Amino acid sequence: MPRKAKPKTVGRLRESGYKVLSVKEEVRKNLIKKIENDEELFPGIIGFDDSVVPQLENAILAGQDIILLGERGQAKSRIIRNLVSLLDDEVPVMEGCELNDNPFDPICKPCKETIAKNGDDAKIDWMPRDQRYGEKLATPDITVADLIGEIDPIKIAEGRYLSDELAIHYGLIPRTNRGIFCINELPDLSERIQVSLFNLMQERDVQIKGYKIMLPLDIFLVSSANPEDYTNRGRIITPLKDRYGAQIRTHYPRSLDDEIAIVEQEYSKFEDTAERVKVSKYMKELIAEITALARRSPDINQRSGVSLRVSISNYETVLGSSFKRSLRNKEPASPRVSDLPAIVASTTGKLELESVEDGREIKVLDDLVKKAVLNTFARYFKPGEFDELVQKFEEGLSMETGSSIPSSEYVAKLPQIGEASKLIKRIERSEEPAAIASALEFVLEGLHLNRRLNRDMVGGNYLYSG
Repeated sequence: MPRKAKPKTVGRLRESGYKVLSVKEEVRKNLIKKIENDEELFPGIIGFDDSVVPQLENAILAGQDIILLGERGQAKSRIIRNLVSLLDDEVPVMEGCELNDNPFDPICKPCKETIAKNGDDAKIDWMPRDQRYGEKLATPDITVADLIGEIDPIKIAEGRYLSDELAIHYGLIPRTNRGIFCINELPDLSERIQVSLFNLMQERDVQIKGYKIMLPLDIFLVSSANPEDYTNRGRIITPLKDRYGAQIRTHYPRSLDDEIAIVEQEYSKFEDTAERVKVSKYMKELIAEITALARRSPDINQRSGVSLRVSISNYETVLGSSFKRSLRNKEPASPRVSDLPAIVASTTGKLELESVEDGREIKVLDDLVKKAVLNTFARYFKPGEFDELVQKFEEGLSMETGSSIPSSEYVAKLPQIGEASKLIKRIERSEEPAAIASALEFVLEGLHLNRRLNRDMVGGNYLYSG
């Protein structure tokens, strides 16, 4: 029904036959519709279709509060915020009510008084779903007043009595009544504050200070937590954890294709960069492979995790390095192996090493990059396929590579590498000089790491020889 035709009073709403559902019933109803219509539940969430999403569906259909447990950078907050899409477009609330009261069953004193005075003529409003979501990042300084409520000194100064319910300033949770509330990093919430959530989780109400007041709130509570936090910074106390209906474990992408798809979706995009820089598939795989190897490295603390932000930031960095070369050489560009040293700045701050030694981060990252190049090279080539090229290097051929060298210099070398130029077509069919330069660098580095070519540092560039 068009917005103008929506009821504006409690009486009109009653006459329309509108039925007010609890938040969990509402979310469940809309999930059922999506499942029946074969709609995507979480657009933009990649790699969870066969793992996390089915568990979320089960929890929602069962009407359970949820904890999402996983390391950093596993889309926990994004999943929770996407739950808002399962709310109705709009719901009726009492006009001017800070607790978003159900017009048929108000819970706060002012709305009860309004209904008693005006009856079916009491005014209502319609609240859009994006206003029905509340979120709080748990920090040690959070108080019960922040989440639940407190006496408002301004209202007392205005003449209200301490015993007056209207002297209360409601916290974030009551103000999200009839909506979804998220507590991020739940273990960081002090145990005393966690205790204050018991009633909300079980009896579905909150009590404020010493007031004889019980608010039967309608809240869908979803929280996130990092497993590392249980030992390093805090814990979820057992009685509270017991009150959550489902604890769902998230994870990092299980394939390079998923990691690449997420990177392509999330990286910072600039039109001028997109016009001048084209990224080859093998370079995307290489960047994703670095992160995948970091997640298995014994040198890196796996309890804290290796976030997807590592892949995203590294992708942005090599794009930036390529774009800079494009500007200076006044030509299109493609990311090269020689751009990879630039990812030191975008990687080292995101990795937590098992041992702390000066300069060790750089060494660990360098080893990861080399192993990633080897693995990616092995997916496309066997070193023996380049025997002819290796022979040419042994006979005196040499090539200099570097992030600042114009692409035309690489193209000029193609006649010297003979049949190897056809093998390069396997990974790069483009005739663009920038793409050829990138592919040639990748092959040379792959051969060097397979111990078929020598490589020396010359004035900031690499010189490959036999």
